[in-house]
Amino acid sequence: MATVYLTVPISEEAVRSLQVGDTVYLSGVIVTGRDAAHKYMVETFIRSAAVPESERALYEELRRLLAGSAIYHCGPVVRQREDGRWEFVAAGPTTSIREEPYQADVIAHFGLRGVIGKGGMGARTLRACQEYGAVYLHAVGGAATLIADAVKEVLTVYKKDEFGVPEAFWVIRVENLPLVVTMDSHGRSIHEEVRAVSEERLQGLLGIPA
Repeated sequence: MATVYLTVPISEEAVRSLQVGDTVYLSGVIVTGRDAAHKYMVETFIRSAAVPESERALYEELRRLLAGSAIYHCGPVVRQREDGRWEFVAAGPTTSIREEPYQADVIAHFGLRGVIGKGGMGARTLRACQEYGAVYLHAVGGAATLIADAVKEVLTVYKKDEFGVPEAFWVIRVENLPLVVTMDSHGRSIHEEVRAVSEERLQGLLGIPA
């Protein structure tokens, strides 16, 4: 297991060098996005016959921001300063499996190199990580204030009024955000491995033949 410092934009080579268990300190510009954001990206951009003209500017901006970067499953607690700028008070990860219906498509379409959250994701996302060169990065749950310390700047926000604060696209600059690779581009998922071992042990305790 290695400790790696990565800066956005992240190359495919750098991502494919990562292994499950590696510690990553991530710096650069990333974007938050949860249920509403993922549904919006897939339905409005990826599976739509054409990008609506009213949404084209945001589409192009998201393509620029997400290529070689990471999306963070996070519903932050924010406050607005007297100068009008926003800052994160708490930035804990959201349970990622809720984005499983969308994540593979978002990885493929926008060129993501990282997905950040907690709890891991499923087989479709894992296959996308293998095919396109991406990893799932686990953020520590229950450490929302500590994680917020790594958010050095809120650059802008999109869809706040439409989706609400937790579901909006927050564009943030992070420095040495501490993460652990739990799904890599080689087909390994520590979440699936733990599930399989736990199931085997449970069957043993119950006396169920393997």
